[in-house]
Amino acid sequence: MTASNAAPHAHRQHLQRIIAGLNEGIILIEPDGAIAWANDSALALHGVEMLQGLGQTPAGYRKRFALTYRNHHRVPARHYPLDRLAAAEPFDDLQLDLTRKDDADFLRNIRARGLLLEGDGNDYRVLILDDQTGQFNAEQRFERTFGANPAPALICRLSDLRYVKVNQGFLDMTGLTRDAVLGKSAYELDVLDGGDKDDAVAKLNAGLTITQREGVLRLADGSAKFVIVAGQPIDMQDEPCMLFTFIDLEKRKRAEEALQQSEERFSKAFRLAPVPMALCEGESLRALDINDAFAQATGASPDDAAGQELTALGLRPFEGMAESLARGESVRNRDGQLVAADGGELDCLVSAEPVMIGGERRVLLVMQDISERKRNETELLTAIEAVMQDTSWFSRGIIEKLAQLRSPAPAARDVAELAQLTSREREVLGLLCQGHNDDDIAKQLRLSRNTVRNHVATIYSKIGVHRRSAAIVWARDRGITGHEKPRTRGKAGKT
Repeated sequence: MTASNAAPHAHRQHLQRIIAGLNEGIILIEPDGAIAWANDSALALHGVEMLQGLGQTPAGYRKRFALTYRNHHRVPARHYPLDRLAAAEPFDDLQLDLTRKDDADFLRNIRARGLLLEGDGNDYRVLILDDQTGQFNAEQRFERTFGANPAPALICRLSDLRYVKVNQGFLDMTGLTRDAVLGKSAYELDVLDGGDKDDAVAKLNAGLTITQREGVLRLADGSAKFVIVAGQPIDMQDEPCMLFTFIDLEKRKRAEEALQQSEERFSKAFRLAPVPMALCEGESLRALDINDAFAQATGASPDDAAGQELTALGLRPFEGMAESLARGESVRNRDGQLVAADGGELDCLVSAEPVMIGGERRVLLVMQDISERKRNETELLTAIEAVMQDTSWFSRGIIEKLAQLRSPAPAARDVAELAQLTSREREVLGLLCQGHNDDDIAKQLRLSRNTVRNHVATIYSKIGVHRRSAAIVWARDRGITGHEKPRTRGKAGKT
């Protein structure tokens, strides 16, 4: 080697040592276009182990490898990076897909730059290749996920605050077209309108995370859409961007408005109801509110009632009431009392129903004052008892009417309960229903008066009553209205 070419050779070796360990692929081209050298990263990027695997010349390279643009158009031969460098044409940032013609599954996504370097009389032509396959695959996955995600989303480029991507979820939510969104600025389509807008805009300009906040989107027709919006800084193709995500609040807003209207109607009905009512916690008798009728009946103050036990406000609950409420059970027409303002007790029918108010489980108590009805019933029953002490002179029809007055809402008949009575006891009960006294029953059944009295006492014990009138009502409710003769086998005989 002569002294004249020793210096260029030394320069090249020095350059090769500098770039040999770089992660980027480096290929050096001779002025005549021949491939002079490549580092390990460049060889690995092409899937070869030796320099000869690159084809040695631009023409040889084209025989082994195919290049396409990202739009899937093939790169013409004269536009291959090696061919452009051989023609002394530098270039910057070519986004290309690299494939091998001998391997259909081989694919690399690369960025290529071509440099022409001159110094010390030397001409260096350098091809720099950056393997972006991982990044490209990640971007593709992001693109697919972004586009398919039903959650509305929008991407804004921070350099000029213009929207560069929008998914179908956002278009469906707003009714806007893709052309009406892409390319528009954050001022033309303001997604940060709402309460603390200045703070959100400052974070957008600084590229900082925008936490979830309620906002209002103004649509093309001038209508407003309530949303929750959040912003997350991301890099997309090496450009700082802001990813906006949205939650449509329209359904929730409508539900909240409907709930508010419902609660307003409930509040008015609760307050103006003519019967005492109380709203209490879902698992106790601790009052949250009482209505005016409750306050008037008990003398309690609605302003001071909240937080107090209903028992302290005048309620005398039925047994097991607190346990039933804690289990979330509905209660209908159970006997209870309210202590009136004058210290007296009001007889009430207590009903309770679980309700949801403000998203919390509550219990609504309704108390129907039946004190007057109780007094009237007591007076009526006393009168009936008085006249039925001796029913010998009453007709059967009058007995029926008295029994009906005694129990205007009879219980459901249970024929099975009659099975506990003997045939003789049913005979006696039937004669009682016809208005006969003990002497008449004894004569008709040919029994002694003491035997009849024993039968009557047994009947009272079995059916759970203590008076003749109650026995008549019990029998009537179960279909016994008169004397029933027992069935006998064969010829009639004495019982």
